Formats: sequence, C-alpha cells, structure tokens
Amino acid sequence: MINREALVRRHNPVVRGFDKFSSLTVGNGNYAFTVDPTGLQTFPRLYENGGVELGHQSNWAWHTSPNPMGYEVDKFPKTYYKTFNGREIGFPYMPREEASEEYRWLRMNPHRLHLGAVQFLPALPSGEPAMPEDLQGIEQTLDMWTGTIFSSFSLSGETASVLTCCHPDEDILAISVKSSLLVSGQLKLALRFPYGSADFGGAGAVWDRAEAHQTEVIELRDAFARFSRTLDQDRYFVTAEWSNGTIACDSADPHLFTLSSDKDEIELVIRFTKAECADPLPDMAEVISCSAKYWSNFWNSGAAVELAESQDERALELERRIILSQYLTAVQSSGSLPPQETGLTMNSWAGKFHLEMHWWHSVHFALWNRPELLANNLGWYGEILHKAQELAHSQGYEGARWPKCVTEEGINAPCFIEPFLIWQQPHPIYFAELLYSIGQDRETLERYSEIVFQSAEFMASFADWDNQSKRYVLGPPLAPAQEIFDHAVTMNPAFELAYWAFGLSVAIQWRERLGLPRVEKWDQVLEHLSPLPVSEGLYVAAETAMDTFSGGTGIDDHPTMLAPLGILPGLMTDTETMRRTLHEVMRLWKWKDTWGWDYPMMAMTAARLGEGQLAVDLLLIDRTKNTYLPNGHNFQTSRLPIYLPGNGGLLTAVAMMAGGWLGGPDTAAPGFPQDGSWTVRFEGLNKML
Repeated sequence: MINREALVRRHNPVVRGFDKFSSLTVGNGNYAFTVDPTGLQTFPRLYENGGVELGHQSNWAWHTSPNPMGYEVDKFPKTYYKTFNGREIGFPYMPREEASEEYRWLRMNPHRLHLGAVQFLPALPSGEPAMPEDLQGIEQTLDMWTGTIFSSFSLSGETASVLTCCHPDEDILAISVKSSLLVSGQLKLALRFPYGSADFGGAGAVWDRAEAHQTEVIELRDAFARFSRTLDQDRYFVTAEWSNGTIACDSADPHLFTLSSDKDEIELVIRFTKAECADPLPDMAEVISCSAKYWSNFWNSGAAVELAESQDERALELERRIILSQYLTAVQSSGSLPPQETGLTMNSWAGKFHLEMHWWHSVHFALWNRPELLANNLGWYGEILHKAQELAHSQGYEGARWPKCVTEEGINAPCFIEPFLIWQQPHPIYFAELLYSIGQDRETLERYSEIVFQSAEFMASFADWDNQSKRYVLGPPLAPAQEIFDHAVTMNPAFELAYWAFGLSVAIQWRERLGLPRVEKWDQVLEHLSPLPVSEGLYVAAETAMDTFSGGTGIDDHPTMLAPLGILPGLMTDTETMRRTLHEVMRLWKWKDTWGWDYPMMAMTAARLGEGQLAVDLLLIDRTKNTYLPNGHNFQTSRLPIYLPGNGGLLTAVAMMAGGWLGGPDTAAPGFPQDGSWTVRFEGLNKML
C-alpha cells in the first residue's frame, strides 16, 4: 500500500527567493490565488514579462470593454463562403494580418478579470518602501496535502510568518500573519483593485486606469467591510473580515485599502462574489480545516502512482511532475467550466477556453479515479447545447456543432481558424464513454445521451459524400489539429478521420445500450468513411498533405498522425504502419514547433505499440516545451509560461502507461519498460479507452 501522504509531501515545492517561475497557487478549481514568497501578491511586477504571474481569478469573473460601436458577433460579416454538401456556407473569417477593430474587439471580449491583489506594503524603518532585496531568510512551502502555503521572511531583522489558503467550495481567501513588524507599522496588508485587461497574457489586470472603474465601500464597521466593484457594465462584490486592526482608503488611490494592526498577529478572510452576498464569513480556523479536509480526501480517494524505487535516475523527476500536475489541474481545471490553457492564473487568448484542449485538461481526472471532476465541466456542454445546435443549423448541418475558443456563453468570435476546427466535436462523446466505462450504469447513459447523439448527428451530416470515389470525406473547409495547413483545401486529416470513426461507433453503441434503433446515416458514414491517408508506408497529416515526410512540408506543430493509436484505441489503424510513422516522427520532426501535449501524445502511441522505453523517454525528453518549472507548470514560451494541457496530458499518459487500456496487455504497468529498470507501484487507476 502506498503511503500517499509521504508521496505527496516529498514533492511539496519549496521557495527560498524571488523567482518568476516559482510563484505558488491555492485554489479550488473555480477560483485561484497565486502568490510570491511573501505569501501574498506583494511584488507582482517581478513576475511579469515571461514569468508565472500573480493572478487572482474566478470562473464567474469576466470583464467586457466599452463597446461604443455596438459590435456583435451575429452582425460580423460572413467573409468566407464554401459550397459544401451541395449548399453554400458562410463563415465569420478574417485573416490575422487583416484584423479590423471590430474583429479585435469581438476576439478579446469578454476577458477574464483579476479580482484584486491582496498584498503587503512592507516598509523600512525610515518609512521608505521595502524592495524585494530587503527581504531576507525567505522560506516558503506549498503543502499540497492540506492546500496551504506557509511563508516566512525577515525584514530589518524581524521575522514574518504567513499562512495562505482558500475555501474548497467558495471563492474565499484566508490569510494569517504573525510578526512584530505589524506593531511597528513596517508591515501593513492591502487590498488593491485593478481595471480589466484585454491583452494576451498577463494576470488580467491594468493598474494605472483608476478613472475607468469604481470601488465603493457599501458597509464598514469594526473588523468588517463590504465593497462593490464596477467596471463598465460588470459588477462584483468583496466582503472582508479581520481579527483586529483598522482599514483605510489610500488618499492617492481610490482602489487601494490598507489594513493596519497594533498587534503582532492578524487574520483576514475575504469572499469574492458575482452577486451581493450577506452570508456570514467563515473564520480562519474553519477555512483551514475545510481546506485540509478537502485535500486529504482528494489525495486519498483518487489514484496514486509511486516511482521512487525505480532504477532509472529520472524516476523522481517524473514522480514530481505527476504529483504537481495533479495539484495544479485540481486547482486550475476542475471547476464548472472547461479551463483556459493558463487556468486561473494568467490570461491566454483573453482568458477564453479552447474546447479542442478540453481533452487534454480533463480526461486524466477520470483515469485517476476522480470522474466527478471530469463531470464537473462536461455538464457545461448541456448548458450551451442549444447554441451549438443553432451554429450547426445556421450552416445547414444537423445536430450540434461545438465551438472552439469561447467564454461561458459558448459563442465563437470571428477568427482565422475558429470556424473551421473540428477535432473538438467528438470530445463530449469520448468523455461520456470514459465515464460510462468506469460506472457501467444507465444513469450515465441517460445523463449524457443527448450530448452524445447531437454530437454524432453533426458528425454524420458534416461528412461529405464523394460520388466519384464512393466514400465520405471530411472537408474542405477544415482546420485540422495540426493547424499549419490551409483550411480552404485541407481534406481528410488522419486524426480527424479516426476520431470521426471512433465517435460515430461509440454513439451507435450508446443507442444500442439504451434500446434505441440505430441511425442509418451514422452506419452509412462509418461504413464508407475514407481510410487514413498513407504515403510510402507512413501515415501522413492529411490526404491533401501526402508529402508530409517525403517533402518535409508538414513536420512541425502537432504530429497528430500518431493520435489514432495513442489518444484513440486504434480504430482504422494498422499497427506496423503506425510504428514506422512514430519512428519517422522521432527522426524528422521539428521539435521547437511542438507543444506540451505532443510529448504525452507520442508517449501513448509508443506505449500502445509496446515500446515502453520510448514512451518514458518521450515523457522526459529534454525539449523546451517539455520543461516543468519548480512550481510544476509546463513552460512553453515567454508568452505562454504555463500550459495546463501539458500537465493534463502527462497525467493521462502516465495513467494509461501504468493502469493500462481496455483490450491492452494483461500485465502490470504495460506502458513502462518491462526490463526491471522501472518499479511502478499504483493504486486505483481506471483503464483508458
């Protein structure tokens, strides 16, 4: 039996200085708060320009910039037309290089909002502001077993101890500070509110536009304050309660409130809500207790994998990545909405989430025996089903067409690629089937049947009959997962063909399980779907890219020709052709153009092919975009320093390699090397499809 507490705690991140890649986060899946070594957001500028910024976000917190021109998605002109299935379809398309003001506004609104910095205002004995270099003896630990950050530092020879955690069920932040610096006035707490930012990246905050938003104190009494925040047409509320001390508004900044105490200990609890809330705040002890109980249950109830007894010297590093990725995805990606690629810490693509990435964010939850966390954001598809149906019907299709890059409203903005991407379409079918494979219960079938059937209905109507070759084809127009190809001409990408076959076959099984008649069109498309494109004995990117390897014209971005036997269980796939393709990818691919989830994708293909050593090597390959920072985040570039699809992909691959897959070898850890170099102990994993 694995000692789970020891397993988790030996990988607790420890920070002993200011490092823009070592910021730490507490959160609950719908809400997160990221801190520097002071335990608060005291020096945010140190983490800008390529670091993991000090975000403070919630799934409900969005901001929309002023819209004096009255831009609306529905009114954006259809600028690209294509005759498809005998009908002319219009798409809200605009090349990036021709982006208009209307296009930019619709793309970037709404955007996620930084709820406010909770920070120290540290000062020297002279009264001058203290700088980061003035803080000494920094020692900070994220205790993942309790979801608590413990921080200590000294200023002017005096020590400060800080505890930071959040409530597991509400957007409530709890902070405890112990220091004589509070009494001397060298350490004050502050709450500072920003305007929203529509820029790519950053923490979703603009700090120098005080005139553009309003902060109103709507209630103030002893050790209690309630604020109303207004940013253009958006509003939210903040309630704070503290153990002792006095709060005051800064005379120079109407959005800055300082909390001073004449005692050497202070506790502060803050709630953030979209609507005004009069419920009593829990005290500090209750938040700490709830957090500890939640995280202990999280680690004990899910699956566990331990690698420490392995001979391979890389085992502890892989184990570190596994533990930190579980924590980060639970904090950032397990809430009521599909997560954005930078979670609740930074804004990427205005904070909107990419549905094609949802697979990488959330499949692992079910494999690690936490299916309820996948179900949390799968339910959102039902909420936007009518909009997905409207999108499909507006283009003359049946069923529901799922969008790509959206907010909680589920409506695509105009884009150069959003209208054409399709590999998100079968995702809800995969999610539902994975949940069913765990429970084997009729309740799951009934709960998700409409999502499954409407997804399949679109897929069947999207496939175009080619009368000359007597087969169904996909596209054009079509943007494949390997996004480098021209949507106007791309046809029959390998991964999408395999995913169409998988999705339709699963949907047919669901009808049979529910005692419903088969749908003739689904059977027809499945039976006559084009085969995966092959050239010179290798799977290639698409039928319109047969020179993928021979011409070297498509050996960058995602090597998704490997996905049909890796992500998917191999329907339509020849094992040896896939093996040759994998090795050709290893020989020729342009690694600098890959992304974080490509490495676990390739590892899963290697695992299903029985090449466990290559699978492990791919998980740990020394490439920039396979870097895992001290805080566990998957680094990509200075523009995208965190990338949660990489963390989720890693967990999916490890679960599959350790726990196996349906129809796979009946051996322990079938995806790892079988030569004794790896000792893989695991509990509670569910098999991958």
